[in-house]
This record gives sequence, structure tokens and C-alpha cells, in this order.
Amino acid sequence: MNPTRRPLAAQPPSDDETGRDTAPSAVLYLRVSTKEQAERDGDPEGYSIPAQREACQRKASSLGAVIVDEFVDRGESAKTADRAELQRLLKFVRESPPTYVVVHKIDRLARNRVDDVAINLEFKTAGVQLVSVTENIDETPSGILLHGIMSSIAEFYSRNLANEVIKGSVQKAKSGGTPSRAPLGYLNVRHIDNGLESRTVEIDPERGPLMRWAFEAYATGEWTLRRLLAEVTDRGLISVAGPKTPSKPLGLSHFHGLLRHPYYVGIVRYRGVLYEGRHEPLVSQEVWDRVQTLLATNNLAGERQREHPHYLKGSIYCGTCGSRLIVCHAKSHTGTVYPYFICVGRQHDRTSCTQRAIRIDAAEEAVATFYGTIRLSAEHAEQVRNYVREELTTMRRLHAREKKLQDSRLRRLEGESKKLLDAHYADAVPLSLLKTEQTRISKEIANAQERLSLVEGNYSSAERNLDRALSLVQDCEAAYRNASDKVRRQFNQAFFKRLLIDSDYNVDGELAAPFDVLLSDELHHAAAQRASDDLREKVNQALSARVGESEPEGINSSELKARHLRKPRRPLEFAGFNYETLVGVRGLEP
Repeated sequence: MNPTRRPLAAQPPSDDETGRDTAPSAVLYLRVSTKEQAERDGDPEGYSIPAQREACQRKASSLGAVIVDEFVDRGESAKTADRAELQRLLKFVRESPPTYVVVHKIDRLARNRVDDVAINLEFKTAGVQLVSVTENIDETPSGILLHGIMSSIAEFYSRNLANEVIKGSVQKAKSGGTPSRAPLGYLNVRHIDNGLESRTVEIDPERGPLMRWAFEAYATGEWTLRRLLAEVTDRGLISVAGPKTPSKPLGLSHFHGLLRHPYYVGIVRYRGVLYEGRHEPLVSQEVWDRVQTLLATNNLAGERQREHPHYLKGSIYCGTCGSRLIVCHAKSHTGTVYPYFICVGRQHDRTSCTQRAIRIDAAEEAVATFYGTIRLSAEHAEQVRNYVREELTTMRRLHAREKKLQDSRLRRLEGESKKLLDAHYADAVPLSLLKTEQTRISKEIANAQERLSLVEGNYSSAERNLDRALSLVQDCEAAYRNASDKVRRQFNQAFFKRLLIDSDYNVDGELAAPFDVLLSDELHHAAAQRASDDLREKVNQALSARVGESEPEGINSSELKARHLRKPRRPLEFAGFNYETLVGVRGLEP
């Protein structure tokens, strides 16, 4: 103990040789963990802080110390030392060290041993003695031992409490509850029935309909994210006020995150895991899927709300360097405005691309003309339709078998995961092994779900889309020219990954799925070969049927077959699409 300090027993204050008061000084540190504790019954300090203050004052009085200041953290956890009043206390100790720092209990200062050691090192360096009202700690070996034990107990309590909270929250999420604050559009509410409190989630009567409208509006494809955010803000969609923060308009990234949040479709996400929720969904699964597809597509196309919108933007690229083309409105000295597409690569580095600006009207005409090169004849389209339908039938059969296999695999993995968690809760599996096995199971589940996503499909919808796509490619140019700007934009995004145009208005395009397959030479050859094989099979069946007719008496089968082949007859009305693949009937071996 510092010999210049008074012992813990209270002693009356005395004056030094200069007549100044030499009574020991003390500062108090008070803390409660939650706002509810700090503001109970309308009192800004609740019950705990006044009780701690009174006990600390009695302790300081028993030490004969004069209280010079107090530091109060209201609603602050002791998991870390990053607390405003604690940091102010440490600064005070460094600059004007008192004799004592008085706390009600050790866990008011820290709930982990690292922070406890760091804080007490600060006190020791400044020559300050820590005093606990309820614990008999001092500089003796037994006092130091007790201090260490109480610090360890505080850390254990904090960590065990956190684990119990997480365990309870996971169980709540498994049962469909909401373990955290519900997103914008919902309200966390409390009900008391027969003296029992229950916490549920309800749709916010003000913000809920606005969020539902935002999803449905964006699903139409007619809104960009910025325009939609501006519209819902004008309609009154703002954040919910917090204890210290007022309501305010949403930021773009926050709004984007809300449109990605699965809670609106009835899914609870907790610690990276998705659970079926009990709350009422705001949007249907169809609208949700459409919004996610549009968000991914617009992000892929790099769509942004710019000053000069155009339906070719996001689809048209420089034919020289491959950079994106953007709209530029050039103004002449007379004030006339000329709209152009200019290359971003040339704008960033004038030496990297030599392509000149392209007139927008000429680019529109060049793209429309290019659509005239993308077409299938009615005959070829029918061959492709028949070929793809046969392949879809085969795929449906194979996919049904694969789906059954992966569903069984998922049930086995989910059962394995549940058994693993139960074993961990029963202390039969250590945490390190649990994490390793959960990682393995998660990877296998992700693999099975990925394989299921590849085989699960609406084949009826696929056939309808096939018919639509084939009808489009029979006369793309006419359909494109007669479409509105919005539909033209959809045409470009559906048909092409990107369109390349050079200074001479030559256009080339990289086809997107499924048109890259429907218009490929390989599919044409395969469909034609399948049609040829089917036609040859029909011819052979017809010839075999004629040869197999009733045989006249006295003529054997071989003779009848020979006469049948020698007898002139009208050619069968089967026509191939080219003479090299299918020859006429005459001379064809049965």
C-alpha cells in the first residue's frame, strides 16, 4: 500500500503544515446495463443508480474521503471498456488522481479479465486504490486473490448470459419468431394477456402498405431504384424514430437492403440461417422473386439513374475498345442540342480509343436493322421446336430422378444437423467439432440445393417460353420496330449480353440465353438431323407396311418384296429440307 495514503479505516481529516486540507479524495463510478434499468417509472436514473450512489457514498464516508466527482454510465454494457463515462474516469485518474475509486461491485467496471487488468493497471500507475462496496478487496494477497476470483466470475456470468441469449434466440427463430428488431414496415409489439406478456410482430399500418407498394412497383420493371426511393419518400416512407435518433428519409443502400430482405416474404434470417416465420408476409413469393431477379439484372447491367436516360443504355458498347457507351448532349454555338453516344474509355483516356461520337438516331436505326439478321424460317423454327421439346421430355425424366435423390440427401443432412446440435446441447460434442461438422454439412446442403435448383423447373412454362422465343425470332426486326422504348430495352436485355457498334454504324451482338442456343448452327444441324432421321424412319415404316401386305397364293415373301420394289408407283409425299440429306424414294433401300 502507498505509505502516503490513509488506511481503509476512516480517520478524521487533518491539515498539513501549510494549513491545506489533506483529507483523501474519492470518485464514484456507477453503471447499469440497460435503458430500462436507467429510466424506470419515469425517473431518469431509475432505482439502481441511486441505490449504488448511496452505498458508495457511505463507503467513502467510512474511509474519511471527500467525494470530488462521480461518473455514471446509463444503459451501457460492461462487455467492453468503450464506455463514455468510464473513459472520462480514466482520463480524470491520469490527470488528477484521487485517493480512491469507489464502485458498488467489481463487475460495474468490467465483465472480462482483459479489461479488468487494463483498468486496474491504469489505477495502479496513477497510485489510485480501487474500493468495492460489497467485496473485501485490497492490496493484501487474499484481497488480490478475491479480486481475481470476482473478475473471473463476472466474465463467466457475461459469457454464459450471452450464450443463453443466443440459444434462446435461435430457438425462437426455429419456431418462426422474430429474435431481433423487425425491418421497416413491421412493428415489434407487446401484449399482456391475463398478466402474461407476449411479444409479436405486426404490420406497420403506415409503413407496411408503402413497403408493399415499393415491392410491387419495382417488380413491374418500370422503376429504377433511385426513382422508386424518391417516390416512396414523397409518399411518407421514413425510418422509425429511435431513443436518440429522429425519423429520417432512407438512404439508397438501406432501401436496396430492404428490397433484398427475406423477412418481407415470410422468412426469418438469424445468424445466417433462414427459418420459416410466423409473421404475415408483406409480398407474395412471385413478386419477391421478380424483384430479386430485377435487382440482380440491373446490377449486372450497371444500370444507374442518370441525367439522360435511353433504352439502349446498358446494352450498347463501343465496337473499337468494348467500353460502355453513354449519352452526351452536345450543344452548338447556335444553341442547337445534338444527342450522341460517346465511349467511356475514350472519355477516361483519350488515347485509349479512337472511336468517334455516334449519333443516337443513327445508332437506333442500325440496331433495328441488325435485328433483321436474327431470324429463323418457319420450317427451321418447327424443327427446333420439335427437337427442344423432345429434349425437354428427356430432361424432365432425368430431373425427376435427380430431384428424388437430392430430396433424400437433404432430409438425411437435416437429420444429421439436428442430431449434431442435440449432442452439442447435451455436452457430448465440443464446440470445435460442432463448427467443423456444421461447415461440412452446410457445404453438402448448399451443393444439394444447388443441384435441386438446376433440376427444378416448370417445364410447361419452359415450353410456352420456347414458343414465344421462336415466334419472336421469325421476325425480330418487325417486332422490335413496332415496340415501345420500354419494350425495346427489354428486347435488348433479353436477346443480347451486349451490342457492339463502331463509328461506321456496323453492329454486332453477343447473344444471351436462350437465343444463343436457339440461333446456333449446332442446334440447327441437330434439329435438321433429327427431322431427317424421323422422316427416314417414316419412309421405312411405310415401305415395310406395303411389303407386309397379304401374299398371293404361290408367291413367296421374297418374290413379293422384289415385285413390290420393281413396281412403279407414285412417290411418297415426304419432303426433306435439302437434297443432300434426304434423296427421293426411287432407289432408296428399305
